[in-house]
Amino acid sequence: MKNGLITAGIDIGSTTSKAALWIDDHLKSYVIGPSTTNPRATARECYERVLQDAGLQDDDVAYIVGTGYGRAKVSFADENISELSAHGKGAKTLLPSARTVIDIGGQDTKVVLLDAGGRMLEYVMNDKCAAGTGRFLEFIARSLGIEVKDLARLHANGNYQPVRLSSMCSVFIESEVINLVNDEVPLPFIVQGLHQSIANRVAALVKRVGLVEDVVITGGVAKNAGVVDALQRNLRVKLKTFPDGVDPQMMGGIGAAVIAKEMYLKRNQ
Repeated sequence: MKNGLITAGIDIGSTTSKAALWIDDHLKSYVIGPSTTNPRATARECYERVLQDAGLQDDDVAYIVGTGYGRAKVSFADENISELSAHGKGAKTLLPSARTVIDIGGQDTKVVLLDAGGRMLEYVMNDKCAAGTGRFLEFIARSLGIEVKDLARLHANGNYQPVRLSSMCSVFIESEVINLVNDEVPLPFIVQGLHQSIANRVAALVKRVGLVEDVVITGGVAKNAGVVDALQRNLRVKLKTFPDGVDPQMMGGIGAAVIAKEMYLKRNQ
């Protein structure tokens, strides 16, 4: 192939949709956009955008794999795979030392344990409660009258004195947070407590599969340095994330693109 072997991964998540192009052994291009009520159209739009960004056409792509909640709606994909498989492959491809993968997305949290070769050994997923997810952080930030991007700044503003939030339910946590604001508790300590409550939830999931270093954190919440700090304190390990220039939300899409390459080569031996 004149441009090399090009494969694509399309990850249709609950809040964001992603597309990645993999050429031979490296990431060529990727795009991220909001998920919509029409995942079929969203998948097509993401795919067309990533092709345009790379200066390629559909005919240049040898194989396409869909993943995520909406993978069944990626009608033009050659194959669909679970997001757990995609996330494990993406982490191991970009961070070969990865053994434990923590993905905190818009509406769920996943923890995947990999063996040294990248095979999935155990996994656990929390998709029953929104507390601790990206949507939850947006919800609480609105309640505080701030932008979600301000949470990390507030977390780092001053000494580390997180307040203890007793509830694990997003609705009740909001009430607790409002009461703390009314009691004039410094906002940084409230935000630190919020991040610590998320870290406690995630750590409980990690405990169920077992922690093996290196530990990788991905997903949109990985962009929040406050959550990363709280989780590192809780787990007592240094968390790794994607190399510079690669959005941590892209793990599933990249993993799907790499698996697409493997599937193509297997079918065309």
